[in-house]
Amino acid sequence: MKHSLFERARQLAWRYLGIRRSELISSLAPANDATMASVFTSVYARGIWGRAESLSGWGSNLIQTAKLREELPKLVADLGVRSFLDIPCGDWYWMRHAVLGVERYVGADVMPSLIEELNKTFAATGREFWTLDATSDQLPQVDMIFCRDCLVHFSFEDAQKTLANFRRSASRYFVGTTFPDRQRNIDIRTGEWRPLNLCAAPFDLPPPIRLINEGCTEDDLKFTDKSLGVWRVGDL
Repeated sequence: MKHSLFERARQLAWRYLGIRRSELISSLAPANDATMASVFTSVYARGIWGRAESLSGWGSNLIQTAKLREELPKLVADLGVRSFLDIPCGDWYWMRHAVLGVERYVGADVMPSLIEELNKTFAATGREFWTLDATSDQLPQVDMIFCRDCLVHFSFEDAQKTLANFRRSASRYFVGTTFPDRQRNIDIRTGEWRPLNLCAAPFDLPPPIRLINEGCTEDDLKFTDKSLGVWRVGDL
C-alpha cells in the first residue's frame, strides 16, 4: 500500500506541474556531439529519470518491475538460458530482486564509475559487471542479451548500431523493450526518450517469438502496451 500511494502521488505531481516526463527529459538532453558515456552520466547525475528508488528511473522501481520479476525467470528457464548479458544494467536496483537461475550474469553499462561501484558491492561468483558501450564495444557471446529501456533513449542511428552489434556477438536471444501498439516511430537525440515499436520502421523486426506485457502503470496508463519482445539474435 505504501508503494502504491507513493506511485500515485508521483503521478499527481507530474500532472500538477503540467509536464510530461518525456518532455522534461527531452528538454534536458545533452548536445548532439556528446559522447554516449557523457550523455548518460549527465542524466544520472541530475536524477532526470527519478531518484525515489532507483537512479535508473521510475520504470526500474519495484512496482513497475513486479510482473517482469515474475515472468523473466520463467522465460530464462523455458529457453534454457545459462548466460545472460544485462545491458544496460543501470544501478542494478530491481534486477537484484530477480532470481534468474543463470550460471553467468554480466551486467554492463557505459558509465565506468557506476560499474566500479557495482563490482565493489555486488560482484560474486557467476556475477560480474563490465563497462561497455552497446553501440560499439565487443560483447560477450551469451544465451540472452537483455536490453530493457535502452533503445527508447537512442537515436535511430545509435539504435541500429546497437542491434548490429548484438548480431555480431553471435548470442542466441535478444530481449528488448517494444511498444507494439505504436504504428510509427520518431527519431530523437540520444539521451531523450520516446516509445519505440521494434517491428515498425526503420527497424522492421519480425514478430517476436515471445511478448511479455509489463503491466506498466506509468503516466496515467499512457504506456499500457509497454512490453518485452524476444527475438533470435540471428533475426535482428
